Amino acid sequence: MRHVISLLIENEAGALSRVSGLFSARGYNIESLTVAPTEDTSLSRMTIVTSGSDDVVEQITKQLNKLVEVVKVVDLSESAHIERELMLVKVRATGKDREEMKRMAEIFRGRIIDVTDASYVIELTGTQAKLDSFVGAIDSGLILETVRSGICGIGRGDRVLKV
Repeated sequence: MRHVISLLIENEAGALSRVSGLFSARGYNIESLTVAPTEDTSLSRMTIVTSGSDDVVEQITKQLNKLVEVVKVVDLSESAHIERELMLVKVRATGKDREEMKRMAEIFRGRIIDVTDASYVIELTGTQAKLDSFVGAIDSGLILETVRSGICGIGRGDRVLKV
């Protein structure tokens, strides 16, 4: 099962390394990882996507809580949450492909953020499935480069990850 784990961690050198080292030392794969400072500059919020049984994720959570730099850990997958990912994709846009790429960007509610004679850079935000669908819907020969941010997640309603 896929899990989205969100944690608050002290914003200091080496903290990310210790968290990723915990996963690698135990043979757990990190499918997606995002990290950035929060409104409190002494803390960063990290969102990790991993797969495993509930028992495996419980072990991961317990191990994360043992790290000195980790302030709080929550598995967002346990309740209602919102996930988003950002993708920038550079596509070939010449001749008839130019209008087709513009149309596809509109269909997926993307924005063309850079235009040259031969290419577009399209910005898309949404669920992982939406971004995968966009990539699948266009001719793979037109894709020049793809960059994805990884998933950011937040609990819905009253659920807050704060100290």
